Amino acid sequence: MTDRHLLSGTEPDPARDAGHPQPPPRVGFFTDTSVCIGCKACEVACKEWNAIPEDGLSLTGMSYDNTQGLGASTWRHVAFIEQQKPHVPAPDGRTQLPLLEAESKTPAEAAEPGEFRWLMSSDVCKHCTHAACLDVCPTGSLFRTEFGTVVVQEDICNGCGYCVPACPYGVIEQRPDDGRAFKCTMCYDRLGAGQEPACAKACPTESIQFGPLDELRERAALRVDQLHEAGVDGARLYGHEPDDGVGGDGAFFLLLDEPEVYGLPPNPVVTTRDLPTMWKHAGAAALSLVGGFALSFALPALRGRKGAR
Repeated sequence: MTDRHLLSGTEPDPARDAGHPQPPPRVGFFTDTSVCIGCKACEVACKEWNAIPEDGLSLTGMSYDNTQGLGASTWRHVAFIEQQKPHVPAPDGRTQLPLLEAESKTPAEAAEPGEFRWLMSSDVCKHCTHAACLDVCPTGSLFRTEFGTVVVQEDICNGCGYCVPACPYGVIEQRPDDGRAFKCTMCYDRLGAGQEPACAKACPTESIQFGPLDELRERAALRVDQLHEAGVDGARLYGHEPDDGVGGDGAFFLLLDEPEVYGLPPNPVVTTRDLPTMWKHAGAAALSLVGGFALSFALPALRGRKGAR
């Protein structure tokens, strides 16, 4: 699937390639971190709807982040990233906010020159177009839905853990009590009923937007232009390109700094990309080894026959 689309230069249709003959338009998340207020409503809504157990209530001591990262029991994680960045003077001499346009109402607006700013971002499974977790799952527990999303069937998961190192984003995790893997399903049960995911429904600022992926990409591009015009030069999209290392993400982001600042890999690549080539090389090496062994036994036999004559 991956190689065919990469060679043809066309954008993949993961649902159709997974065997859904007439899938609906692919849906996804667009998370606009510039309007995230860190309320964690998405975390709460995700846990309530999906009956996810609590995962600890210990503050890091570094920020207001008590979940600290995505995991088997944290399918949405709101990061609080503190930065000490001075305001940048605008060309007309006015003081320019480093985070958002001047008319926005966010915690960053209260910061004085030289004080810190908060970058808040609600992270989630990226629902990759080329999902390595799907490639390595031996039981079919992970599957591609008709909406193009990636879901784990917990009753089929055998706890092998192959999907954990396969994910280029470090999203999937096993629960310590039984070893099974869990992650965001994009509320597959709600999608089937024509509803939006619980996190997007609960977001009060529309930082998390849900809909057809093509529409979200257009909306995101307009938002970046709007921020650039307002002087927020650091605004950029992450995971929206269909020709990146994972074929584009089903959940992409508008960031206000480099991806590494948010704990995201700058150039993610599907970890199973080179598997076909590796297997070919391994097969060629095995054939060469077998041929060498056969030749090592055949030569003495041939020499013995010549000596007997």
